[in-house]
Amino acid sequence: MDPLVIAGTSYSSRLLVGTGKYKDFTETRAAVEASGAQIITVAIRRTNIGQNPDEPNLLDALPPSQFTLLPNTAGCYTAKDAVRTLRLARELLDGHSLVKLEVLGDQQTLFPDVVATLEAAEILVKEGFQVMVYTSDDPIVAKRLEEIGCVAIMPLASLIGSGMGILNPWNLQIIIDNARVPVLVDAGVGTVSDAAIAMELGCDGILTNTAIAGARNPVQMASAMRKAVEAGREAYLAGRMAKKIYQASPSSPLEGIITSTSNTIANN
Repeated sequence: MDPLVIAGTSYSSRLLVGTGKYKDFTETRAAVEASGAQIITVAIRRTNIGQNPDEPNLLDALPPSQFTLLPNTAGCYTAKDAVRTLRLARELLDGHSLVKLEVLGDQQTLFPDVVATLEAAEILVKEGFQVMVYTSDDPIVAKRLEEIGCVAIMPLASLIGSGMGILNPWNLQIIIDNARVPVLVDAGVGTVSDAAIAMELGCDGILTNTAIAGARNPVQMASAMRKAVEAGREAYLAGRMAKKIYQASPSSPLEGIITSTSNTIANN
C-alpha cells in the first residue's frame, strides 16, 4: 500500500490507534501489534508515560523506539489547558513535536470547541509543534486549521466513542477534496465497515480507539480493522464503477449471445 506521509515522515500503515480503555498494557500491546499501527495516541492526562514513576508506564509496553507516539489533549476544555498539556508531553518525550490537539466543548457529547481549537493551534504551531488536529466536519474550519499550519486535519465521523460511523459523508468529502494535508477520520468509527467507507471516500487514514478496545475481542478487531483500512485504500485507488440509477448493465458481453431466434434457425 502507498505510504501515509505526515509532516515529512512516511508510514506504511494508514491506521492509527489509541491506547486507552484496554484491560491492561498487555492487551494494549497485543491489539496495537495486531492492528499494524505505527502511530499510537497517548492521552497525557490519563496515561502514565513517566510523570508518575510509581505507576506502570505505557512506554514499557509500547516503547518510542518501535512506535511513533502521538500525545493528545483528551480531557482538555480550554486552549490554555491543551497548550500546557502538550508542552508537558514535549518535556516528557525529550522534545517530541508531533502531537494531536483536541479541545472539547461539551462534557456530554465531547464535541470539539472549534474556536478554542483554532486558538490553541495557532499557539502550538508558532512554538514549533507539528499539530494533527481533531475538529468538527465543518469544511471552513478544516481549511482554516490547515492555513494556520496544522500538518493533518482530523474531522469527526460522529461523536467520540459513539460508534455511529460516518453521519455526514458529504461534508467529509468536501474537506478531503479541498485539503492539501492528510485528512484522517477521528471519532465515531464503530466497526470495520465504517473504516472502509471512510477510506473509499479518499481519507488518508483512520484513528480509532473504542471500536477496538470496546470489542468483545479487541485483538481480533484490531486485525480486522487493519484489513479494512487496507482494502478501503485499495478500492479508492482502483476507482469504483460509476453508479447508474435506473439503468442495468450486464456483467457479460452481449456479442455472440445465443438467442431464441438463432436456436430456431439452428434447429431447422
